[in-house]
Amino acid sequence: MPDIPWSTPTQAAPDAEVYVMASRFETATLAGAVKFFLKAPGIILQIRKAPGAHGVALRARVFSRTFLTLSAWQDRDALYRFARSEPHRSSSRAASAYMKESAFTYWTVRADELPLTWAEAERRLAEQKPDH
Repeated sequence: MPDIPWSTPTQAAPDAEVYVMASRFETATLAGAVKFFLKAPGIILQIRKAPGAHGVALRARVFSRTFLTLSAWQDRDALYRFARSEPHRSSSRAASAYMKESAFTYWTVRADELPLTWAEAERRLAEQKPDH
């Protein structure tokens, strides 16, 4: 399945520190993966319009039932405002019914280090213990 490549909704000042989140989601079933995949474009569009969003990408492995997200934000509050807003809030609650496990990691980088690499996100996620 195609990935949604990195896009930059709003450019941060090159020397600004940005808040980064990487996540990994594994669905319990292929049907759950399809549901997750079908919701993803709408959530990516929501991020692209969200105040304080500096970057977003999705790596979708539907047949492996695994999804990675990578996003950069003005600060932690901007990320949390987005997470509590619709449609993300309702979609994430609904996804919990078909999720097998998930993992999240957060760090900061200078804006001139964007876009981030999947290798860096995967390395950091590998250090996290999954949530069940």
